[in-house]
Amino acid sequence: MAIKPTIYKMRIALSDLERNYYDTLNLTVALHPSETPERMMTRVLAYCINAQAGLAFTKGLSDVEQPDLWVRTMDDQTSLWIDVGEPAHERVKKASRVAKNVKIYSFNAKSDTWWQQGQGKFGLLNAEIIRINHTEIERFAALLQRTLDLSVTITGQSAFIAGEAGEVEVNWALLQSRK
Repeated sequence: MAIKPTIYKMRIALSDLERNYYDTLNLTVALHPSETPERMMTRVLAYCINAQAGLAFTKGLSDVEQPDLWVRTMDDQTSLWIDVGEPAHERVKKASRVAKNVKIYSFNAKSDTWWQQGQGKFGLLNAEIIRINHTEIERFAALLQRTLDLSVTITGQSAFIAGEAGEVEVNWALLQSRK
């Protein structure tokens, strides 16, 4: 019998000062059995950074053909493809053919090595690549509870996150912008 995902309920008061976007997000997020809490919380942060109408979590790790998050148009096209982690060049290439906008959020301790090895190949693709500070994502994941109320304020390339279990600031760097 397969291990089932762990379900988390999150209520997020989002203030994105860069985009003048303010919303209350009610998210149900599944932690896949093979996924770390850090990866899941990176997906949540990517959701907050890109919050917009139509943004949705996909089957993610359960369906390798889908990104972690996406926005689909009324005519079933993918307008935004978001992957979390360190995907292979071929996956990013495929995503850039399928979607108008592609964003990769790298967060692992091995992010720098992944970027150094693939920078030349990724530079040829129309994809935005963002590296999130690994230590800060670990601190964000430490706030995790099955039911979570958070306040997320985004300004510049950082998010200040406050919850019942504490506060953390998570920073990121844009490694590559879209062409």
